[in-house]
Amino acid sequence: MNSACKNIVLCGFMATGKSSVGKKLAELTGYTFIDLDAAVESEEGLTVAEIFASQGEPAFRALESRMIERLADKSGIVVATGGGAVVNPKNLENLKKCGVVVTLTADIPVILQRAGSGDDRPLLQCADREERIRSLLRQREHAYAQADIILDTSGLTIDAVALRLLECLRGFGIDLTPVD
Repeated sequence: MNSACKNIVLCGFMATGKSSVGKKLAELTGYTFIDLDAAVESEEGLTVAEIFASQGEPAFRALESRMIERLADKSGIVVATGGGAVVNPKNLENLKKCGVVVTLTADIPVILQRAGSGDDRPLLQCADREERIRSLLRQREHAYAQADIILDTSGLTIDAVALRLLECLRGFGIDLTPVD
């Protein structure tokens, strides 16, 4: 674990609360919030769904990796990654170098409920969304397990997850003083 903790990196499956919790953590710590998917969208002028549709998942993953490389020199940020970002070992290595990596998890029924219709989630555009989630979770479980902290968000509010995460970080002796 990066005990200097210049950043907090939230990873995990879609609809586990990465963006919502990330915004709350930034508010509580004074850190700057960066949503990796939103940063890619802003740079490309396309939504993630549009990038998947027009260029394919490999092109999106390459854009995501470039964005992660840019984070290496930043400090005082809370980063919400896309659900598949840490599957690439180089991405995980780069994220671990720049801060503490936290995997947020949730039960499959919770993910399905939070994901709603899934229209804006390209990987859920299929007939059996529950089986697709199970399959993706199996593919990604090894990467998610390499986080410094793993926290289940099922049944918790955004505030409760953020506060619990702050407690976990303090328990590891991580200084959360905002960085200038």
